[in-house]
Order: sequence, then structure tokens, then C-alpha cells
Amino acid sequence: MEEKTAAGRKALTVDVTMTAETIDELRVYDLRICQPKEGYRFSLDPLLLCGFAEDASAGRVVDLGTGCGIIPLILARKTVGASLVGVEFQEEMAEMAVRNVSLNGLDERIGIVSDDILSLRGRFPVSSFDLVTANPPYRKPGSGRVSPKVGRDLARHESSAGLADFLSTAKYLVKPSGSICFISHPSRLAEFVHCAGELRLSLLRLRMVHGSAVTPATMFLAQLAKGKKGGTLVLPPLLVHNEQGDYSQEVRSILGE
Repeated sequence: MEEKTAAGRKALTVDVTMTAETIDELRVYDLRICQPKEGYRFSLDPLLLCGFAEDASAGRVVDLGTGCGIIPLILARKTVGASLVGVEFQEEMAEMAVRNVSLNGLDERIGIVSDDILSLRGRFPVSSFDLVTANPPYRKPGSGRVSPKVGRDLARHESSAGLADFLSTAKYLVKPSGSICFISHPSRLAEFVHCAGELRLSLLRLRMVHGSAVTPATMFLAQLAKGKKGGTLVLPPLLVHNEQGDYSQEVRSILGE
């Protein structure tokens, strides 16, 4: 049975063990992604982040809070020589990410770590990665509506690690010559900039994501670096939809349409 997903992908619904899952096809990246049918499912955000992140084709990349592994999988297809690590603290999602890596024949390039980001200092040496990406939970505990779907709130709400923890861990992991790329909700932008400043991380690029040209921003994309100084380049807004309500040409390009 096929269904259309929020980001315009075709999904084949299958039953794996006792949990209903779907396999989504991202044809532009030649990827098949297994996801929970009723739990947390990736949307357009990680695809936008992968399009925003600077190339790290000859280096090491780590994705914090990787979920089903979507960001490492896309970046593996976009780069030639990069080795990638996805970190996910939910064991079921980490196991699913491992399966997705194997499903796409990327076992030799992507490793999945089932751990809390607060524990990564004991697992990786400082300055181990050229690029750190993250699409962290954007809601604080107790805020927003509670989802009835298992796993969705854990992905959307902060639990053991908050935004400052994600940024601190990213700073520890990234090389001085590397970059940190985040996507988050505009309601967290002031906090994000403040935390980055406290950690002496320079905000190199900032781009707001809008549903359309007449609606407020729904997300922001940011690139940070440690050991670098300079002003912030504020890029033109990324518009998800055009005046007709269809995906914009830029988003269609990201989706391979």
C-alpha cells in the first residue's frame, strides 16, 4: 500500500515484527528509509539542513540526535569520501538507523551510536569531526501539545539534553577548522545565539525558513564555528511554498522533483 508523506515522498507501508513501519523512497539520493508509521517521522527539516551544511567530503561528520539516520544517509550520498556517525539515545530509533544504513549499503561509511549526547566526551576525543549537524528537539519540557503517538514527544521535547548541551557537545566534537550546522525553531533563536556566544562559537551564517513569502519564519538554519571571528552573513530567506501554494523551486530541487 502506498501513501503520500508530508515531504512529498512515496511511502510503502510494511509490517516489521510487531511494529507498523513504512519505507520511504528519497529517489534524488537513491535512499530507502524505514520509519515508524505512527511514531516520530522525519519531515522536510533534515533535508533543508543537509542542503545548508557545508561540504565535508574528505572528513568526518557526526549528527547529534540522528533519529532514523536520515541526515547521515543523505550526507553520505552527497559526499564522496566522508565517514559519518549518527548519535541517537532512543534505542529503538538507533536500531532502526542501523537497519537503514544496511538497507542502503552504507555500513562501511556510517556508524550509529546508541548513546546520550551528554556521554560523548567519554567516547570521542576533542575536535574529532570536521562537521557536526543537529536537528535538536525544539520544545522545552512541558511546552506544546502532547502527541499520542509513541516516540514523537521524545523527539520534539528536550529530555536529558537541552539546546545548550547540544551546542556544548558540538563545540567539543568539532575541529577548529570545521563547522557546526543546526536547524531549530525561531522561538529558540535568541537562546541559540546567547548560548553560542557563551561558548565562544561564532555565528557565520543564518537563514530563516518561511512557509511562504507572507508568513512568519517556521525554522532557522545556522552555521557556527569555534576559533573563528567575523560577522554573520544573513542569507535570503528560504521559502518552502510559492504563491500558488506548491513547493518552491528550491525545495523541489532539494526533493529531486
